[in-house]
Amino acid sequence: MKVLQLSNKPPQPIIDGGCIAINNIATGLLEKDIDLKILTVATQKHPFDEANFSNDFLNVTAIEGVFVDTRVNIIDAFSALVTSDSYNVSRFFSPDFNKRLIQLLENGDFEMVELERLFMAPYISTIRKYSTAKMVLRSHNLEHLIWDRLANSTGNTAKRLYLKHLASKLKKYEYQTINEVDAIAAISFEDTSRYELLKCDPPLKTIPFGIDLDKYPFDNDTETVPHSLFHIGSMDWEPNKEAINWLLDDIWPQLAQMDVSLHLAGRKMPGYISQQSNDKLIVHGEVDSAIQFMAAHEIMIAPLLSGSGMRVKIIEAMGMGKAVITTKIGAEGINYTHGVDIIIADTAEEIVAAIQKLINNSNLVKEIGDNARKLIETHYDNDKIIDNLIDFYQTLLS
Repeated sequence: MKVLQLSNKPPQPIIDGGCIAINNIATGLLEKDIDLKILTVATQKHPFDEANFSNDFLNVTAIEGVFVDTRVNIIDAFSALVTSDSYNVSRFFSPDFNKRLIQLLENGDFEMVELERLFMAPYISTIRKYSTAKMVLRSHNLEHLIWDRLANSTGNTAKRLYLKHLASKLKKYEYQTINEVDAIAAISFEDTSRYELLKCDPPLKTIPFGIDLDKYPFDNDTETVPHSLFHIGSMDWEPNKEAINWLLDDIWPQLAQMDVSLHLAGRKMPGYISQQSNDKLIVHGEVDSAIQFMAAHEIMIAPLLSGSGMRVKIIEAMGMGKAVITTKIGAEGINYTHGVDIIIADTAEEIVAAIQKLINNSNLVKEIGDNARKLIETHYDNDKIIDNLIDFYQTLLS
């Protein structure tokens, strides 16, 4: 099977959850001997550099990056406010990228084109014109839901109205797009259900995010910091920033009196957060290894109030046997059992109570962590997930 993967960012270096999700699909397909070609958007935020890839990966995928200036242009953004365009998506369209795509389609004889996220949707008409390949939208989340939830959680009236407007335009665009592709591979059962409510005609299949368990140490010899809480996530993603603001404003003041420490890591850590670092609240910023950082601490806290899809870092932490405390929104896409393999807490009071319970019972921390690892082994092993994805492809082609 010959597959063209179009991505909105390079799969490597692996600097955020989106990169991990794209990379795991690519490497998983390659391990199954799929003939894969990758064409990726490169931006100022996510540049393309061949030095980030192994020679084998470069040779097998012949990956190419085309620079697209996705920086917000005030004039274009304002124009989109009064037109039907979704500026969030349209800024990913580039004549240069489109030209290279046409060349690949005319010469590539692809059977399948995978669109990573909604941001690749502006190229659907080009693919239809120059190829007979089936198109699958790999939906990492419903984009409009992220903005709608951000709107609902803000107390600023003007900001809420603006975010609601963005969410409405994205929802309309998503509604139009879902019936232009041949199939949708949604990352969670919740998102699959939402697509069904949008009256999605193409075939739908839930293909969750998976990890290569061999890369995530379990029962390792790393000494953890006792009673240490941690959060890791890119801080240029608005839901993560919102979560940490809530954590520091409403939750940490109650935790600071306990025998705990809080460790915060992630790219683009805002200065106002770094300035709060002290003996108990340790702001690490960007770390060299997310896996080593998670291994060194006991309990993940992910108090997400918005977002959509699956939270990659939660899956990774559970795969390492960490006890995780998160909200219902944070746990979306995970086939969890509350109190068994994860703890769900939706209010500041519930989160504080959950942390108090765990730090007073080290056996419970280990029990939840062990169960979390078993859950990931059963449902989120990337090898099994790629098999399901390829079966979906083959069904579409037949």
